[in-house]
Amino acid sequence: MLKALSVYSTFSKLECPRCGHTAPRDHVASLCTECGSPLFARYDLNAARENLVDAREPGLWRYHAVLPVFDSKFRIYLGEGMTPLIHAQRLGAKLGFTQLFLKEESRNPTDSFKARGMAVAVSKAKELGIKKLAAPSAGNAGSALAAYAAAAGLEAHIVMPKDTPRPIVEECRALGADVRLIDGLISDAGRVVRERAESEGWFDVATFKEPYRAEGKKTMGYELWEQMERKLPDVIIYPTGGGTGLVGMSKAFAELAEMNVLAADSPSPKFVAVQATGCAPVIKSFDAGVDSCEMWENAETYASGLRVPKPLADYLILRALRESRGTALAITDDAMRDATKLLGAREGVFASPEAAATVAALAPLRENGFIAPETRVVLFITGGGLKYIE
Repeated sequence: MLKALSVYSTFSKLECPRCGHTAPRDHVASLCTECGSPLFARYDLNAARENLVDAREPGLWRYHAVLPVFDSKFRIYLGEGMTPLIHAQRLGAKLGFTQLFLKEESRNPTDSFKARGMAVAVSKAKELGIKKLAAPSAGNAGSALAAYAAAAGLEAHIVMPKDTPRPIVEECRALGADVRLIDGLISDAGRVVRERAESEGWFDVATFKEPYRAEGKKTMGYELWEQMERKLPDVIIYPTGGGTGLVGMSKAFAELAEMNVLAADSPSPKFVAVQATGCAPVIKSFDAGVDSCEMWENAETYASGLRVPKPLADYLILRALRESRGTALAITDDAMRDATKLLGAREGVFASPEAAATVAALAPLRENGFIAPETRVVLFITGGGLKYIE
């Protein structure tokens, strides 16, 4: 049994958010064995409240009390976390907003927010004694897995569609990963990982196939809380493929509320999920009022991180949107390209197309009255644009 060191983590158990089934905290877990849902890590939040922010620790590990790694010797740190929150005054002036902010996640290792999830997932895998990690990826998750597995001394096996941006493929190979390119989409890559995992001894760290990538992503929510002086924004606009970041932040806000550490006048943020018009399963289900997504046929968008035809955690994404009184909308590839240039010219930030989709969402959200000029809005710049220059 793993022994909890209170100075590091208050992780107490794994729990299914759908059916309530629990599993021990030292269990090598994938999905819920009762209903197939993703699992959540749960914490002793009464104990965590007393040591929630440890400024002695680097990056996202300052929140070790609500992260699942017990012993600090297993933590892999490459500089992830504590990314800038930028008041986008010039972009805001152009678009008519006074309280517009960018959470600039391209400052993470391997140029994206994916570093957060893999930092925690790979660290926990190492603590649990797992040796071989695998994941399907059409973008930055592969880069992050390769980097953190290399730093941990673990094997990384990554299955990617052949049209994954070339810089990402070469980055994964340079970081020592076994990269396999296939015809098809990320869903097809996921099937290959599942088929080979048992025979090759791989542990699948695909989006929501294990509980801990979401724990790393939730630290974006904790950082917003800390950077905004224990308040939260009115609206968070987030590019949504697999949805780990959106679900993770929703979990973080629930934990903060349970610990009673939010400022008394803090709003409850509304989430906005942004997808591509060529692959928008979440938008379709949100508009239809249903709780799950159908497979999106012939998914097509140059924003490879948004080309997820059926997210595994569809019901968790839709629940987070509805419980926050949020919304969802789709953006064209052309609008993403225009937004990339606008963001770069106004704020000096070269964003990935997925991230630029959040900028493109501002105008329609203002036109339909969802946000007003004085609304405090945070756009998540989930990755940089250099990997997409092809």
